[in-house]
Amino acid sequence: MVKAISGLVEKRREVYFDGAAITRTPAELISRKGLAVVPENKRLFGSMSVLENLQLGAYVRMRRNNRQEIKDDFEYVFHLFPRLRERENRKQGRSREVEQPNACHLQGPDGQTEAILMDEPSIGLAPIVVREIFKVIKGLKERGYTILLIEQNARLALKVSDRAYALELGKVVLEGDVRRTAQFGPGQELYLIPEE
Repeated sequence: MVKAISGLVEKRREVYFDGAAITRTPAELISRKGLAVVPENKRLFGSMSVLENLQLGAYVRMRRNNRQEIKDDFEYVFHLFPRLRERENRKQGRSREVEQPNACHLQGPDGQTEAILMDEPSIGLAPIVVREIFKVIKGLKERGYTILLIEQNARLALKVSDRAYALELGKVVLEGDVRRTAQFGPGQELYLIPEE
C-alpha cells in the first residue's frame, strides 16, 4: 500500500492526495507535493555520516535553497534524538543499530511535508527505542502533520491515532474512530468494536 501511494508500484485504484489525483504521478513528484515516506526498511547509507543521511532526506529542499528551514529542522531532529548530535559526523556503518532508525524516522518531515506515511516504525527495535519513536510520532502529530501509520503494535498505534483500520489479508475488516472502536480490558487486553 505504501509503495502504491508513494508511486513506486502501479496502482489498481485511484489515489488522491490533498484533493488531487496522484494515481499516475511519478514518485519524485509525489514527494514534492508534500507526501513523505518513512519505509519499513530502515537501512541507511553506511558509508555516510548521520548528518549526510539526514541531508539526503532533505535533498529536494536543499536544491531549492531553503537552507535556514533545513538547518532548523536538523536542530529539531537533534533535539528529539540527542545521541544523533553527539554522532552527527560518525559514519553509519560504525554506529549502533539503535541510531539508524532514529536518523531514518526524521528524514521525511520537513517544511514542505503535509503528510507522512510510516510503515512499521517499531519493527525490530528495543522497547525503550519504540517508546521514544512513538513520542516522536505524537509530537509530529501535535505539530500538525497528517500521519498514516501502518503498525502491528496496535496498542501503541491506537494511543497516537484518531482513526483505526484493521486489515486482514489486505481487506479492511474493521474501521472507526479510535475513541469508539478501541477499548482496553482490565488486563490491558485490546478489544476492537465495530461501529454501528
